[in-house]
Amino acid sequence: MTHYGLICPASTGHLNTMLPLGKELQRRGHRVTLFGILDAESKTLESGLEFKGIGESDFPKGTMAEILAQLGKLSGLEAVRYTINALKDGAGVVLRDAPQAMKEAGIEALLVDQASPEGGTVADFLGIPFISVCSALVLNRDETIPPRFTTWKYNPSWWGRLRNRIGYQILEQLAKPMTQLINEYRQQWNLPSHSNPNERYSPLAQISQEPAELEFPWEQLPPWFHFTGPYHSTVGRDLPDFPYEKLTGQPLIYASMGTVQNRLIGVFQQIAEACVGLDVQLVISLGGSAKPESLPAFAGSPLVVEYAPQLELLQKVTLTITHGGMNTTLECLNNAVPMVVIPITNDQPGIAARVVWAGCGEAIPIKQVKVPKLRTAIQKVLIEDSYKQNALRLQEAIKQAGGVSRAIDIVEQVVSTGKPVLSS
Repeated sequence: MTHYGLICPASTGHLNTMLPLGKELQRRGHRVTLFGILDAESKTLESGLEFKGIGESDFPKGTMAEILAQLGKLSGLEAVRYTINALKDGAGVVLRDAPQAMKEAGIEALLVDQASPEGGTVADFLGIPFISVCSALVLNRDETIPPRFTTWKYNPSWWGRLRNRIGYQILEQLAKPMTQLINEYRQQWNLPSHSNPNERYSPLAQISQEPAELEFPWEQLPPWFHFTGPYHSTVGRDLPDFPYEKLTGQPLIYASMGTVQNRLIGVFQQIAEACVGLDVQLVISLGGSAKPESLPAFAGSPLVVEYAPQLELLQKVTLTITHGGMNTTLECLNNAVPMVVIPITNDQPGIAARVVWAGCGEAIPIKQVKVPKLRTAIQKVLIEDSYKQNALRLQEAIKQAGGVSRAIDIVEQVVSTGKPVLSS
């Protein structure tokens, strides 16, 4: 038995990825503890895993809700900057407190979310192996791949590479405080500084919950990088009530802007207007951004709920309108549901670009959303069969990728051999 530690942001999207991996390790006889701020405690304990709080005085319970509420009001590069600064604050707590807590707990290996880039440095300091987990879009950098905060199309030409390099320079400036913080600790701990962001990720195994068929053609991923497919399960997830009796049997459109960047009620109003006159039923999940009864009536009288049982509802859906969060995107594809993506910030524009690249949906950046343009995209995805066929292709790719079981096979092989696990 190995005692594994988990490090990831305390937001729902990252916990929904990391906790199922922890549960599979536990099922195989290992001990698993998540180290994080108190906002992650309830979901972790409900899933049956152990939890160790760090930074209680810096991040009292409820801090993450405040951070996400503020983030939900932002978009574009402003939101990217805010996200990076919030992650840096969390990284400082992990670097300061996690090593001692992990020593005391007897942690022997770490699973580290790529969005917690400090985790690899903690593992290096402790002298234990770590595996990088891509919960969101792959954060590795490759000049042939557009930066994740853009909707740029894949273009490996010289000017496409130049455009990408400029984008990465912008990202590097935004991330400079995080880079400096990590390197300060590495210097203090007599570890070599990171000169490239790719050095933050595991030299033994990096696992992504994307299917390879959704991604652009990377040229510089390490040979120990694995596309394993999604890790979705009901572990740590609430099952809200839903009025299934109100479903009419018409083709179902499900609209969700996630649980973070979902405070843009005007977008839901535009979605409702765009669906008026179509032979469909629209379900809107507000993601906790408001109570349905507190809002004025939407055009066309859609079914509006505060939260929806997403995994269950997607089995009935014809089309999803989404912000393009990685979990929602993969859950749609797992059910062969094509999408209209309205990305807001962070990696959502990059995910939207990949949905279009894979032919399983259309994308409209948040600042370009207008009712006519949205209605055209919805009708196109509903009518043209290629979107559904490509969603079915991605669904099959997900079935073949291996998911949680394959991911943990790789994790166990790393820990048992101490050597890189190469992709086939």
